[in-house]
Amino acid sequence: MSDQQGKLAIIMRGLPGSGKSYWVNTYLKGLGLEQANHIKQYGYFSTDSFFVKEGHYKFNPKLLSQYHQANLTAFINAMANNEPTVICDNTNVAKWEFMAYEAAAKSLGYQVRVMLIGSPKDAQHQQLCAQRNSHKVPLNHIKTMARLFELDD
Repeated sequence: MSDQQGKLAIIMRGLPGSGKSYWVNTYLKGLGLEQANHIKQYGYFSTDSFFVKEGHYKFNPKLLSQYHQANLTAFINAMANNEPTVICDNTNVAKWEFMAYEAAAKSLGYQVRVMLIGSPKDAQHQQLCAQRNSHKVPLNHIKTMARLFELDD
């Protein structure tokens, strides 16, 4: 099992380039190769993966809503199949964006861990995200996302 408690759902939050995927990869390495590979294959869900066609990322905003729904469905199906660890690796800027993931996980008996990576409201962090995000999201868009980012106060 992934945790002493049993089933674990990890919900990532952070700006593009904040280090969400890096955190996930580091976490998985700590579990060992066999378990890490299993989670990557059966328990790792990112809406971004739906935009990868023939190895190339091609974002299409018209498909975003449909792909978010498909990602949520896949996440819920994995939990329904009793995957011990499931991970949602999306930006989850607003709380409503991950509420369905959290509610489904809790209702299916999963311990939920929401992982905020970085400081979305920090200007230096925003600059760093703009420099290192893998999808070439420009700084002005990252600043807009940061302004909209909902934090627990």
